Amino acid sequence: MNIITTWLLAIFVGAALAGIASAKLLSASMSAAPSLAQSDASISLRQQYLKPAEYWPKPILDDGVEHRELGLLPLPIFPIDNPFSVAKVTLGEKLFHDPQLSSSGQIACASCHDRDLGWADGRESSFGHNRSKGKRNAPSIENVAYFSAFFWDGRATSLEQQALMPITDPNEMNQSIPELIDRLQVDKEYVADFSQAFSDTKITPERLAKAIATYERSIISPSSDFDRFLRAASETNPERQAQLASAMSDEAIEGLHLFRTQGRCLNCHNGPQFTDSKFHNLGLTYYGREFEDLGRYLVTKKPEDVGKAKTPGLRGVMNTGPWMHNGFFSDMDGILNIYNAGGARQTYDENDPLAPTVSVHIKPLNLTFEQRKAIRAFLTSITSFPAQGPYWRLFSEPESQQTE
Repeated sequence: MNIITTWLLAIFVGAALAGIASAKLLSASMSAAPSLAQSDASISLRQQYLKPAEYWPKPILDDGVEHRELGLLPLPIFPIDNPFSVAKVTLGEKLFHDPQLSSSGQIACASCHDRDLGWADGRESSFGHNRSKGKRNAPSIENVAYFSAFFWDGRATSLEQQALMPITDPNEMNQSIPELIDRLQVDKEYVADFSQAFSDTKITPERLAKAIATYERSIISPSSDFDRFLRAASETNPERQAQLASAMSDEAIEGLHLFRTQGRCLNCHNGPQFTDSKFHNLGLTYYGREFEDLGRYLVTKKPEDVGKAKTPGLRGVMNTGPWMHNGFFSDMDGILNIYNAGGARQTYDENDPLAPTVSVHIKPLNLTFEQRKAIRAFLTSITSFPAQGPYWRLFSEPESQQTE
């Protein structure tokens, strides 16, 4: 037995022995009557949340809000007109990291969506062509496979549509699509790559977008402590079950409970992706002031959409600061304080038809410092290290290559 094998065996045995007590506790909680899960205050939060989600405590939701429970990410679904293929992912990855897609030859998609920075860029707002500064924070592309609207204002309704917009934006990559196609068409390597992905050598804007979108759909966040904790409910091996059950701290589990109840977070951040994929105004419009951002209104021209921004997914959230659509918040505690206070409330002229209205879901929470600290611990528990590249299951499991 070599040193590495001995070391791994020691770790495994040690973890197994350490988890025996937790395994017994977990087994007892899993066998408890489901009817007690939402009503018996004597059952610890850990025991309650170790049960399947349908037996979790009832969340606090506003009228009209669909109860979409938190959970494990399903495998992504690819469009019928742009199905998954390894060749397309490979081509999309190459395009995503290639500064040739910009007119200056210096800016790639990866410039604003850096793997090491949670697939964002760590800036308040990104720099683009000629170092021009954007108006909004670059969102992470991790888990975009699950979204139905893109950009903070939702102006793109598919990843294929989104993929070309930064390329042509004069403040971002400032590239002419016809010129880009001409540039790629004389590159022998790209001609071969497109032929491999699409069965012939023709390079078109549509194929360019499809390749980039396929690569972006393959960027799925790795399992977090929260995911491991959830898997305990279905694990049959006692030792492994105990290990999974201990993946979250007591503080993080309290934060999970507060997230779903007193914190009211589930009203907007719900489902496996932690987003309702809708648009809300938190009071950060800066209406009539220097940093004004009319948000969704710029797309729909509906007065009720002034200042609304898309609800971001929260998986990996602690990797992607600074936060909010304007990137003004570099401290998560500050964000939690804003929500605790009921949003950034401001007074506007009621006779102004474009006066922004803060979302009805934003209300004072009266959370203590310790409770806010627990929610932060929960946000940390849903944050894994950033995806290192395309999700491996897409390459190994045929059922993952589904389309709709």
